[in-house]
Amino acid sequence: MPDPQSSKNDAGWHLQNTYSRLPGLLHVSASPVPVKRPALKVFNHELARELELNGSALDTQEGAEIFAGNRIPGGAEPLAQAYAGHQFGHFTTLGDGRAILLGEQLTSVGERYDIQLKGSGITPFSRRGDGRAALGPMLREYIISEAMHGLGIPTTRSLAVTTTGEAVYRPQPLPGAVLTRVAASHIRVGTFEWAAAHGDTAAVKALTDYTIARHYPEVVGSAEPYLAFLKAAIDRQAALIAKWLQVGFIHGVMNTDNMALSGETIDYGPCAFMDVYDPATVFSSIDRQGRYAYGNQPSIAKWNLARFAEALLPLLHADEEKSVELANEAIESFGRIYEQYWLDGRRKKLGLHTQEDGDRALIQRLLNWMKDAKADYTLTFRSLSADTPLPMDAPFQIWHGEWRARLARQPQSMSEVVTLMQAHNPAFIPRNHKVEEALAAAVERDDLSVMERLLSILKKPYDYSVDAPEYSAPLDAGADGYQTFCGT
Repeated sequence: MPDPQSSKNDAGWHLQNTYSRLPGLLHVSASPVPVKRPALKVFNHELARELELNGSALDTQEGAEIFAGNRIPGGAEPLAQAYAGHQFGHFTTLGDGRAILLGEQLTSVGERYDIQLKGSGITPFSRRGDGRAALGPMLREYIISEAMHGLGIPTTRSLAVTTTGEAVYRPQPLPGAVLTRVAASHIRVGTFEWAAAHGDTAAVKALTDYTIARHYPEVVGSAEPYLAFLKAAIDRQAALIAKWLQVGFIHGVMNTDNMALSGETIDYGPCAFMDVYDPATVFSSIDRQGRYAYGNQPSIAKWNLARFAEALLPLLHADEEKSVELANEAIESFGRIYEQYWLDGRRKKLGLHTQEDGDRALIQRLLNWMKDAKADYTLTFRSLSADTPLPMDAPFQIWHGEWRARLARQPQSMSEVVTLMQAHNPAFIPRNHKVEEALAAAVERDDLSVMERLLSILKKPYDYSVDAPEYSAPLDAGADGYQTFCGT
């Protein structure tokens, strides 16, 4: 099979390769492995416009060749990134075993986006893997990442899904596909762990300086820039995890290699959205102990950030003991910072424009009721936002009266309350059964219409004027046992 060919640049590619200038410890030159019959399955025209790419030139067979890895865009310097990770608490050396970074698309306003092919074949980091991906998981990432974008949550996005004309085995044969993922960057906590594990302080410093310049320019010039960087990263992750919990999102595999320093949600493997409220909810088939359950996500984020801080220790202070002290102080601030983001978000979900000392307890009482009543998480807040009936058992009646009394103590009108609530309580989320329905239609019947309809709903999740009850309701109030799978 021929080597990937270079593509002419009439599609609007403006690729740079700043990551490839970092120390060689952090990456290795690698090219996508060409496939037999590339064909575009899905192409994101809206995202293409944001990237200043020519969608009409890319939503073509030539585009399929690029997004499958058979052609390389002009200006690209393909590479596989090196990183490590704590997977379910155990340190592992990893790297891009089935992904290739083509380069960074630079827009006219100076925005920089990684363009990565996921499922593009074997790399030096593949170990015993085949470097490929199945169509179903790649479409799942497309759906969920676009849903998260619609919800206003920082996320990687999906530009295209391309079928390969080849089968992958998981363990049964499945249609193969390549996802084109767009990210602010693919720098992970695990990237820092990789450099630190090699004892290469110069590489840690180079990576840190690069990440600051790319994602945290506000700390440049600080008296202690590396400590300021750590604190800023902690703040960004606390904000992200709080947003996850506001909408009932469960990442499913919060290993340190899946925590991006950009503050974006990355790697949509066994992720899902919670229906019935329960902090112990787990969907991932590989999370048998519930390590990454819905309610554990804040504590896991803090644990991951502690691993990040360990990698930065040589930069925080010349004295090792002082460096550890500074790192510990920063990590211990996570709980307070997260709690404030969580509380601010919950106040908005309940229409609270002002702050009172009892707000935390008021919110917790509602959550306790939801758990005891096995109430649907999204529908409960949607019903409160739309002032539609809820099961009015005695405990809920008491809480509802307390909430209405709390609203009466703020100067805002009910119209202002409703506006705030509807801006923070989605009318629609990617319900698990609707996602599975869309994937089954696309993979088994080559019918994309179900997925397209779902995406049209998820594009405007806060639009209460849309009458689509089949997308707002759970499959069955008593349904359980739903599982998600990693896809590797």
